Amino acid sequence: MKLSSLIKVGGVGLLAAVVLAGCGNSSSQSGTKKQTANWMVAANINTMDASKMTDLISSQNLNGTNEGLLRMAKNNTVVPGVAKNYTVSKDGKTWTFNLRHSKWNDGKPVTAKDFVYSWQRTVNPKTASQYSYIFANLENANKIIAGKMSPSKLGVKADGDYKLVVSLIKPQSYFKYMVSQSYYFPEEISMVKKYGSSYGTDAKKLGYNGPFVLKGWNGTNDTWKLVKNPKYWDAKKIKLNTLNMQAVKDPATALNGYQSGKLDFTTLSGTQVKQYKKDKNYHLYKQASIYYLEMNEKKYPMFKNKNLRKAFSLAIDKNQLANKVLADGSQAPKGFVADDMSEHNGKDFADQSYVKSAVEYNLPEAKKYWAKGLKETGKKSVNLTLLSDDTDVAKRTTEFVQSELTKLPGVKITNQNVPYKTRLSRSASGQFDLVITAWNADYPDPSNFLDILTSKNSYNNGKWGNAKYDALVKKSEGADAANENARWNDMVQAEKILMNDQGIVPLYQPAISTLMKPKIHGVQFFPTAPQWDWSKISVGK
Repeated sequence: MKLSSLIKVGGVGLLAAVVLAGCGNSSSQSGTKKQTANWMVAANINTMDASKMTDLISSQNLNGTNEGLLRMAKNNTVVPGVAKNYTVSKDGKTWTFNLRHSKWNDGKPVTAKDFVYSWQRTVNPKTASQYSYIFANLENANKIIAGKMSPSKLGVKADGDYKLVVSLIKPQSYFKYMVSQSYYFPEEISMVKKYGSSYGTDAKKLGYNGPFVLKGWNGTNDTWKLVKNPKYWDAKKIKLNTLNMQAVKDPATALNGYQSGKLDFTTLSGTQVKQYKKDKNYHLYKQASIYYLEMNEKKYPMFKNKNLRKAFSLAIDKNQLANKVLADGSQAPKGFVADDMSEHNGKDFADQSYVKSAVEYNLPEAKKYWAKGLKETGKKSVNLTLLSDDTDVAKRTTEFVQSELTKLPGVKITNQNVPYKTRLSRSASGQFDLVITAWNADYPDPSNFLDILTSKNSYNNGKWGNAKYDALVKKSEGADAANENARWNDMVQAEKILMNDQGIVPLYQPAISTLMKPKIHGVQFFPTAPQWDWSKISVGK
């Protein structure tokens, strides 16, 4: 999930000079039947259209208000959602989900047809979904995405109203995680047809089948609410009545809101972490995310030169960035795939695929590679713009990267910090020289990272390409899909190729440092998307 899509959850929202808007009640209610909590988020919602959603904040709110076949749970497990149970065929290619009799918030039944319609809509080229590739292992998906076959031929069928049958090309053990994510959610057919291209652009223009209903979001505002959905099939277990949401950019503004009782949860910046990390209400959550630098090879063919890419990586001190500049629990990366996310035979993927030279700091070596690359490309100097978000964390990151890269002879960097939505748009359309982006794993498997840097993936904004890399990723998802050892080795080798070729420059693996009022109970955090499960929250004293 793109924090390129991916924003760091630790620092997005309003200007410091702006007074934090009231979120309904000034503090959480306790001791009454109606429970309310007030939550800081990293950014505004971009869209509530599951087929077009790409960013983490939208995914989190969609996860709070809607539900797929299964739900993520503790310790990388899944639990029943709309599907009360499921079976997998012996060959691992047919998954049959038996659906419970659940409802949309307007009282209409949620049926297998809503899932079929949603998935077909996502792979339909007319929808232009950046997540269509995530359905690639469903029968006929690739031909449909390429515009060579009708979406109706996708490998998913409704067997009556309450049975969904999915046909895969190859076995996919982690498919259970995929169907718990927002891009596999159902869409209320009547709502999509009613609103057309404006579906999901404000709170009133979609249906909800999850724990909460979105209220007060007009498509651009900084505050909204998640209100308990009485039609949710498991509504009796939802204790929280209202979750007031506020997007806050400035860390000082957010902290003031927390201290004044207007927020029950806030993230902390590096300077605040130093002050509050011994506070009993301080919590640190490690993310399965990587922030990285993309170099636009299409706009600047010079970046097709491996030596120039390696010079950029070697010139940036990732340890100093994580430990001194951010100082919020983030750590220097081991590679592109986040560590502590995936293991095989007791070994972590990031350790097995580690390429020291791809993430280390060595300025003298960087200058050698830079000089060699300039000679090979016929360049003497470069003047580049570095694109990123306009958050506190993003600004500090770009300032640091700028200072590091300009230590290379003839390099001039101009920082361009823009609103999140603007950066997303420019990244996707290739309107950048350099961009700092991020990826947060949707499910705990290395493939979720590796897929997005294959040559034709829509999230490969820098347009780096390597035929051997593509072949290994394809092999891991094709010929070796049913052989876990071979599949794992394919992915390890692919990651090593990516890092040795310096297709991107990993910058840091983020963590979320937070303060949360002790009266807030039941919050669940997942290192992968959607990160937060608000459905278990209760408010005590």
